[in-house]
Amino acid sequence: MREELIYNDRRGTNCVKWDGLEAAFGESDLIPLWIADMDFKLPACVRKAMQDWAEYGIYGYYKVPDGYYDAFINWEKQRHGYEVKREWIRFSPGVVSAMFWLTQVCSLPGDGVALLLPVYHPFYAAIEKTGRRIVGSHLRNEGGVYTVDFEDFERRIVDEKASVFILCSPHNPVGRVWQQWELEKLIAICQKHNVTILSDEIHHDLVQPGHKHIPTAVLGGGKIVTVTAASKTFNMAGLQNSFLIIPDDTVRAAFDVYIDRFHVTSGNMAGYIAARAAYEGGAPWLESVLALVGSNFEILKQAAAKIPGAALSPLEGTYLAWLDLTACIPGGKTKEIIQDVCRLAVNLGHIFGGPENGDIYDRFIRINLATSEDNIRRTCESLVSVLGK
Repeated sequence: MREELIYNDRRGTNCVKWDGLEAAFGESDLIPLWIADMDFKLPACVRKAMQDWAEYGIYGYYKVPDGYYDAFINWEKQRHGYEVKREWIRFSPGVVSAMFWLTQVCSLPGDGVALLLPVYHPFYAAIEKTGRRIVGSHLRNEGGVYTVDFEDFERRIVDEKASVFILCSPHNPVGRVWQQWELEKLIAICQKHNVTILSDEIHHDLVQPGHKHIPTAVLGGGKIVTVTAASKTFNMAGLQNSFLIIPDDTVRAAFDVYIDRFHVTSGNMAGYIAARAAYEGGAPWLESVLALVGSNFEILKQAAAKIPGAALSPLEGTYLAWLDLTACIPGGKTKEIIQDVCRLAVNLGHIFGGPENGDIYDRFIRINLATSEDNIRRTCESLVSVLGK
């Protein structure tokens, strides 16, 4: 049984997605479809747990209960077939922070770090700001369907001396849920060349029917670190609570030495309480989210079909749609048309191409579907009226 979703007007609540429009886009009267969070209240079980915690009224030092770890471990085993051991788990306030830390733990300054492009843009910062080099291999794009160019991926790892590969699974922004054979091939290449895999699986619960997320670490031994969280699944990014799963003893020991320098070993009690409640009782709410995201994608798909030359990538995972408007918009005009004329606040594609490849994705946009059907319908009406037949 699904739990009813409650859509909230988030204006005036200091949320980045709505109240940050002026700072990010220079205007406040746009439809916000950019930053990846949802416009729905959290599951009822989470709200109840948070209310009880608030009513208790004492927020002193907190001992993380075994139930928090048990809830996450049970969730991973039941939904994804990943049997995570308690001793493998470490804390991070977020996936991006984890990638900054792990990049430094698993590589040396000057090393190459491989990515499959286009990709979630903070990964570029995690590489460059820690003194590493971006080793980008472009995904093949056939009418909006993206696949790995394995020969190019391996060649670049060898030629550019990559020691780490940051994998996005499911992939943001192109929406792919990698199949088992694809993951096995990527793992084999990385093991062959002694490359550590940092697998960002924060969207792993957000998979559409007919597709199955396979945790990377389930398929291969060796140096594979998984980073995930309840934040995307249950819309609680502001509570800053993420999981690092580090099965390899050597990597885990190195991480512990590294993080001890900063004494960041745990988060705040609100994040633990919310995550535990979500993993224990939030599944019906998640099913409602997946159904609405799928429905919103179908609305967008129908609209894209009315725009000559538009190519909408299939949505296998995440709640982020990737729309190629290369045939519809002149070069350098994406912001002018999408923001100024269509009145939409979206993530423009160039940021996912990185410092050297942004122009390739200049006329792509990423659209957040985790909002009301009305917002998506208004978005589609605007796109079709401006770019349609």
